[in-house]
Amino acid sequence: MVEQFVGKWTLVSSENFDEYMKAVGMSFATRQMGNLAKPNLIISVADDGVISIKAESTLKTTSIQFKLNEEFDETTADGRNAKSIFTLENGKLVQKQSWEGKTTTLEREVQDGKLTAKCIMDDVVAVRTYEKAA
Repeated sequence: MVEQFVGKWTLVSSENFDEYMKAVGMSFATRQMGNLAKPNLIISVADDGVISIKAESTLKTTSIQFKLNEEFDETTADGRNAKSIFTLENGKLVQKQSWEGKTTTLEREVQDGKLTAKCIMDDVVAVRTYEKAA
């Protein structure tokens, strides 16, 4: 299940994230902020199955709560109003975000003690890698 994702994770590397933000439609100023942010992810699961993902950085803190396979309204860190749904597929926590006729997919996976977040928008792929905080 999602237990492997639970904990505090620190961003250690980010590849092609500026191109991904561009593909999603973020402004230059928003991308600059996004590139500067080094967020910590705090992932938890409540007894009722509600999963919480909190992204903390010196610039901004965002938080979402959801249940697997249930669509919900999400306001993204850059202010987009999206519909999101999370599923668990082959050990990956897969998030699909839809807004204004566009869709992006975020695949989070834990391997070798690292959490990777693959951000996919059309043919643009960014990979952000996190390590578990002590």
